[in-house]
Amino acid sequence: MKLVTGDQMRELDRRTIEEFGTPGAMLMDRAGSCVADRVQRIVLSSGLADPLVQLIAGRGNNGGDVFAAAHHLKDLGLAPEVILAGSADQVRGDARTHLARMQSAGIDLQELATLDHWKEAKERMSPGDVIVDGLLGIGAKGRARGPVAGAIAYIRHHAASALVVAVDIPSGLDADTGRVEGEAVQADVTVTMGLPKCGLVESVADDYVGDIEVADIGFPDEYVEQMSADPDREVIHETDLFPLFVRRNRGGHKGDYGHVLILGGSRRYAGAVVLAARAAMRSGAGLVTLLVPESIVPIVSVGSPEIIVRGAPETGEGSLSSELWSEWKDALNGYSAVLIGPGMTRHAETRMLADRLLAESRIPVVMDADALSVFAGEASAMTAASCPLVVTPHPGEFSALLGQTVAEVQADRPRAALRAAQTLGAIVVLKGSRTVVARPEAPVHINLSGNPGMATAGTGDVLAGMLVSLLGQGFAPFDAARAAVALHGRAGDHVAWRQTQAGVIASDLIEELPYAFRSVCMR
Repeated sequence: MKLVTGDQMRELDRRTIEEFGTPGAMLMDRAGSCVADRVQRIVLSSGLADPLVQLIAGRGNNGGDVFAAAHHLKDLGLAPEVILAGSADQVRGDARTHLARMQSAGIDLQELATLDHWKEAKERMSPGDVIVDGLLGIGAKGRARGPVAGAIAYIRHHAASALVVAVDIPSGLDADTGRVEGEAVQADVTVTMGLPKCGLVESVADDYVGDIEVADIGFPDEYVEQMSADPDREVIHETDLFPLFVRRNRGGHKGDYGHVLILGGSRRYAGAVVLAARAAMRSGAGLVTLLVPESIVPIVSVGSPEIIVRGAPETGEGSLSSELWSEWKDALNGYSAVLIGPGMTRHAETRMLADRLLAESRIPVVMDADALSVFAGEASAMTAASCPLVVTPHPGEFSALLGQTVAEVQADRPRAALRAAQTLGAIVVLKGSRTVVARPEAPVHINLSGNPGMATAGTGDVLAGMLVSLLGQGFAPFDAARAAVALHGRAGDHVAWRQTQAGVIASDLIEELPYAFRSVCMR
């Protein structure tokens, strides 16, 4: 899905109204409906009982979206409370139409027209369980002033005890750069209209935008296709993934859906390979074989009854020994895809196994965790791979592998990932907030799903297992990476909304995967 600037979005809006003939008030109503729908889902997933939804409106079109949302929320049986940062007589155009419609539905409007009014409200008013920010839109530049500045301070003050939903973009954030002058709303969810704005995916915006949901409000596909958007970056969206998940044949059997091999584990880290294997099964693989050190076979077998577990020679430290290669190299290409790395440790034998796998495999290989760490400072040794290769570093592993500092990597994650993909001739999954998926040619793809609760042990192993599973089912490497990253994040989001970010653990993601997959396939 394309990323757009504020000017490009306004032009798309203009064309849809003036050329395609969709009334502006209708687009506004659709935007309000999408916001109301997201608020309702937040309420249901978070278990809020009899919630108050407080909607904070500006005087422009974002305010109009809020007025429309309030009307839809009332229809959904929720209790909307609407506050305007300004005076009602300053509202114009389509926003005024929806203000009148809202008031006709019996929803009151409270006007706080000065900065002092908002300062008083911050101290005396009780916030909603959910606060909707509809103060400033994509055209706003610079520091917020007057009652809008007061309203932003009000939302920030109460954000500790309320969930915050931003309409299109958090107020105070620049839609093009993601930068903030003064203060900005820190949202838990941003419902952005039509297409995601460039500023939403900038690293400087991470602490403001929260989850990003792209709302389809009916912009014509042909107009979207004609747009000249950011040529170097796109975002991963469900609609891009739908065609990848095809109907399974009624007479299919487990052999039709891939047999993946996972090399990993050690006496010190036995759990990582179990997480990866379980994730591979939950992502649709027909068969999964684990190849682990002989001494941990009983431990691993107990944790994964559906998995084929095979023991192999091990080092004195209890990690896989390269001695296994003589037995396994001829069998390797009978599998559909292979993952190497989870829990292996950084033993010299790990490097020897990784080298041989890269040199001799003809099936897709995913390299994760310790299988990447053993190439620190020697990325060039990976460029002679004989197989399709996907690497999944976090910023620290990426830094060690490519010889950049973590700060340099994080300063421009898309560019860093693209350069790495070009250097390695591989698909690069640069993990972290807004995970980046890159291949040797632009554009890179940025993931919108995921949350800070996923910064916990084992979630990377889950992602690696998902990725090798999709490769084993026949997905092209770039498609497998995009789908795995997006659905991994979605599973994490589902879990976090139900039980808080602090409560997320990797096993939760695995159990949630079937429901995450439902968003891209009906069967």
